[in-house]
Amino acid sequence: MDHAQLFPNSDLERNYGMLNHYSRTELTSARLFFSGEIYENVEFKLQVDFAGEKVAFKDVYIGITNIPAVGNLRIGQLHEPFRFSALTSGKYTTFMERGANTHFSHNRNTGAVIFNDFFNKRLSVQLGAFQNPSDSTVEGLHHDGYAVTGRITALPIRDIEKSRLLHLGVGYSFRNPESKEYEVSISPGSKLADKFIETDIIQNVNDVGLLNLEAVYIHGPFSLQSEYLDATVNIDNGNYHFSNYYAELSYFITGESKKYQGSYQGFGRVKPKKNFGGKEKGFGAWEVAAEFSQTDLNDGIVKGGQQFQLAMGVNWYLNPVTRFMFNYSHASIENKGNLDVVQARLQIDF
Repeated sequence: MDHAQLFPNSDLERNYGMLNHYSRTELTSARLFFSGEIYENVEFKLQVDFAGEKVAFKDVYIGITNIPAVGNLRIGQLHEPFRFSALTSGKYTTFMERGANTHFSHNRNTGAVIFNDFFNKRLSVQLGAFQNPSDSTVEGLHHDGYAVTGRITALPIRDIEKSRLLHLGVGYSFRNPESKEYEVSISPGSKLADKFIETDIIQNVNDVGLLNLEAVYIHGPFSLQSEYLDATVNIDNGNYHFSNYYAELSYFITGESKKYQGSYQGFGRVKPKKNFGGKEKGFGAWEVAAEFSQTDLNDGIVKGGQQFQLAMGVNWYLNPVTRFMFNYSHASIENKGNLDVVQARLQIDF
């Protein structure tokens, strides 16, 4: 359950008009899922979201593990192996809003992925082919072309005893929209707020190439996560370039550490050293965080805008399955105005 208070300045409302709402509460996620393994080498997952006005499938796949010379295969609707910010479950993200690089393409699509780990999981490789969901203006398109997405990550540092880890990765996605259209719009730090920078629909697109660089560092209670994305949109007579980068830092003042699950899983569940109340009479786990992000959607005749964003957060983990999140974000749209957002989330999963 999320709640947000929005505070635009006068310049923003002069350029974009009055906001549709200044306060909003929403059940942003209400999911049920079943997952498991059959006969030691067949896995499955079915996840359905009931939030909003309709039922939506999320992860729905069947996989085969331990295939000789291949590794693992998954087929269904699943995450594209492209950027760290999208692979970490929303239950375990540091901020209520994921990195802005997730807005450049869909995070989940229907397709197939092969993936494997090498050198005692120091090197990980993933490659997938997908159908694009149709967001185009072309009527009758149920799927908008195809995408081929791959990713390689490495762990130069991995010391489990000292909770030290360095993760580096690069991902690339080649996307061929059948509609020959492409559009990017970026939120101002909250999914409960309107979007103010967007490219509008770019026509006559031949293909789109997305390159993403990622780095994650964990040292005890401290963590750093950063990514840079470059989007190249090739049209009939040239191309456009758009970009985003962000960096977020977090620190557990109660001494816990982020749990790295793996290259294709991202971060996992945080377990407090002492749960809040109950028999342990502890304070739970407390995490403080800061984030900076910049997005540029201007190139040539496309004037989508530039947005600079600063965010601060406090996360209180009462126990391993209950969390309060408190976020403040300041979004500055170049030459258009500013928006401040104060928001909170109550989350439980079991």
